[in-house]
Amino acid sequence: MSEPKDTPIIFQPLDRSADIEITERNLPHWFQVGAALFVTFRLADSLPRQVILRMTEELRAWLRSRSLPESLAESMLGSFGFPCESILKQLDQTQRREFRRITNQLLHRSLDSCHGSCLLRNPNLAGIVAEAIKKFDGEKYDLDSLVIMPNHVHVIVQFRQENGLHTIGQSWMRYTARRINERIGRTGVLWQPEPFDHAIRSAEQFEHFQRYIIDNPSKAKLAQGEFLYWKRR
Repeated sequence: MSEPKDTPIIFQPLDRSADIEITERNLPHWFQVGAALFVTFRLADSLPRQVILRMTEELRAWLRSRSLPESLAESMLGSFGFPCESILKQLDQTQRREFRRITNQLLHRSLDSCHGSCLLRNPNLAGIVAEAIKKFDGEKYDLDSLVIMPNHVHVIVQFRQENGLHTIGQSWMRYTARRINERIGRTGVLWQPEPFDHAIRSAEQFEHFQRYIIDNPSKAKLAQGEFLYWKRR
């Protein structure tokens, strides 16, 4: 049953003392029922190979400047722009945190450069994605905010059921891919199949990601109508 519309939603950080579901395909995924996530999913053509190669070279230079193994940069190629957990185990905790920071910085900067078809610049197509994400808000999950950029989407969401991210996140992508392909008369893969998710670990991180979503269009120099922003009131 949905919460009454005037009932405030409490977004919680990850509770490290409670059960955490950790899975890994190409990317690590930390999931906990009732804990907020920052989720990013992107169009399949949003990071062309030449862009990933350029990111790899920048990461290699960063590693070289810190006397870290340059081979770690190859994780960019093997995991679609995100470091594999097995790669990160070669670093100590501080190095791992910095490696994640620079990798995420390179990734989001490249996404904001709007490579690929940028189909979601079209307000009608962005609206299909927003409608799908908001459909079960207050029932299967709770949304804080989202932004739909020309080639990627960011969402802050808190799931109410086990395996929510995998099941519901995949359903968002399947449904919107079908609707968008029908709308523009095309076939084929629309989304990169594995989204990136970050388990929010503190109130400070929650505020950071809220601000990131608000600021993302201006940082990417987008005009009104080139993005879609929604925030829970």
